[in-house]
Amino acid sequence: MNRISVLLTCHNRKDKTLSCLTSLYNCIIPAGYTFDVYLVDDASTDGTADAVKEKFLQVKILHGSGNLFWAGGMRLAWSEALKQNYDGYLLLNDDTILYPIALIELLNAHNYSLENYKKRGIYVGTTNDPDTNEYTYGGQKIVNRITGKSIVVKPQNEMIQPCDIANGNILYVSKNVIETIGILSDKFTHLLADFDYTLTASKQDIPVLVCADYCGVCVNDHAKNWISKDYSLSERIKYLKNPKHLAYNEYLFYIWRHFPLYWPTSFLKLWAKTLFPSIWDKFKN
Repeated sequence: MNRISVLLTCHNRKDKTLSCLTSLYNCIIPAGYTFDVYLVDDASTDGTADAVKEKFLQVKILHGSGNLFWAGGMRLAWSEALKQNYDGYLLLNDDTILYPIALIELLNAHNYSLENYKKRGIYVGTTNDPDTNEYTYGGQKIVNRITGKSIVVKPQNEMIQPCDIANGNILYVSKNVIETIGILSDKFTHLLADFDYTLTASKQDIPVLVCADYCGVCVNDHAKNWISKDYSLSERIKYLKNPKHLAYNEYLFYIWRHFPLYWPTSFLKLWAKTLFPSIWDKFKN
């Protein structure tokens, strides 16, 4: 029997967390597979943990300090799951609703990787918007190795496709990947941990593959990466350094690690959009 660990973290999104878990347990489970769920409740005050415990007794609930954010919460869940030596680890955002075929699509990508690359890898489930059906999160292909510019890799023609970086909304990581590159880096609090992880895997010649079909729905809730001149300078600097927004130090570390030639430009752009946001207001809106 192949065992999968499903990893989630949450904070004050009770209804979304419950909907996500409901969709997970409604997925078709391929023969020969079973899964356990590890959920980090990062000090929610809306009763998330109690609601999950009442509806899903089988979920293993871990409790955070309230300051874990996404990457910290996922590391906690992952570290706990590693004690049980699973065959694979599925990272799942709690605002994602899985399609019933999601697990089948991920494991199809796993079989494809074994057949075509002769090794296990990382498999990306793409999400779309529930209203427009447009792509929201998934895999991307880097088209400029200096700047890190990328283009999205949309599921098409029932083909499994390679990518370089991926969001962690629906992300299956094979056991052997962890033996090679570990889990999410503790250098990241919230953003970029998934990009850093998948890009690190790509550099280690680990297959990172986009599933042939969409695996779920998730609204793109990423805000624009600057705030306007209507905010005070002190507010803009707080936005610059907030780990959920521009994540100044962590973003520059990410660029230095993966695209070092672009680091000076990144540094200047971060401060330019903070000090002179009217330029971004005019040309980016």
